Amino acid sequence: MNAKALILSLLLASPVAAQGFADLGSAAPGFALPDPDRTLTFPADHGPHWDFRIEWWYLTAVLSGPDGTDYGVQWTLFRSALAPVEGEGWASPQLWMGHAAVTTPDHHFVAERLARGGIGQAGVAPGPQPEPFTAWIDDWALTSRAAPGTDVLSDFSLTATGPDFGYALQLRTDAPLVLQGDKGYSVKSQAGQASHYYSQPFLSVTGKLRLPEGEVAVTGQAWIDREWSSQPLAENQTGWDWFSLMFDDGTRLMGFVLRDDAAGFTSGTWIAADGTPAPLAPGALTAEPLMTARVAGREIPVEWRLTLPDRGLDVTLAALNPQAWMATSVPYWEGPIRFSGSHSGRGYLEMTGY
Repeated sequence: MNAKALILSLLLASPVAAQGFADLGSAAPGFALPDPDRTLTFPADHGPHWDFRIEWWYLTAVLSGPDGTDYGVQWTLFRSALAPVEGEGWASPQLWMGHAAVTTPDHHFVAERLARGGIGQAGVAPGPQPEPFTAWIDDWALTSRAAPGTDVLSDFSLTATGPDFGYALQLRTDAPLVLQGDKGYSVKSQAGQASHYYSQPFLSVTGKLRLPEGEVAVTGQAWIDREWSSQPLAENQTGWDWFSLMFDDGTRLMGFVLRDDAAGFTSGTWIAADGTPAPLAPGALTAEPLMTARVAGREIPVEWRLTLPDRGLDVTLAALNPQAWMATSVPYWEGPIRFSGSHSGRGYLEMTGY
């Protein structure tokens, strides 16, 4: 689902009991709601949607060093609004949060940034003229380098730093954007909660990581998600498990399980190597936890079996580092995985609400 921006809403929530995970099952009076008849347009939809309560620009990357060591990288910018309008300076109702992480087989490095909107500390400049598309918080930035007339997410740089890590990456693709759900309208519950959601899951990556032992040159693949909504969860949804799989043959799979007090809600998208999406019917994908690890005082599933009979998929996936815990304002688990079975490849796993 990639909705770690839900964390921002928890920070804004009142002391009363939350409705749904991070209070995102609560009503959002005055804010816009996703429209199944809305057509996503670009580059406009790369920019902010001030009339919605929450939104995020979210990237994960699976990388390899010269010696074959696996790494994972996360970069996320979240926006959350106190009111469905924009304002200047300190009158802006926007709050921003950034998360960055690097995962190795033995370590998981995390940093977090918080900012208030309207004062230049964080934001998203839609571009393309006179300045390029940029999403930033402090000195962390996703900056487009795309040529005029091409999509802003077809060529961009990405930077972040933390006390023990940093990275500078270049990302490129010539693949089309992928609209999740029904042409970008992604349903999240039986009750009909939804978001607008699209992805670019075909990015090639080069660059460098800065680790305590020094710099490491890396190459690999990345996946960026864009999603916005105002009430994307039902009141009884307690968390989610989100999977992004990059198959060795070029196919992609996005799938999620939204956990509740019943059977849960499962959906996703099968993405052909040419970028053609095929939405999955609710319940078509099954996700079964196979093994847990003790992480930050919690039992976290770090090995899963995913099955999708319609596509002949039956794979087992395992975390590169079971201790990939995001010790941020509201904690969650996120890290790179490898999978094998009927298909093989690499990907990312996010788990909240444990």
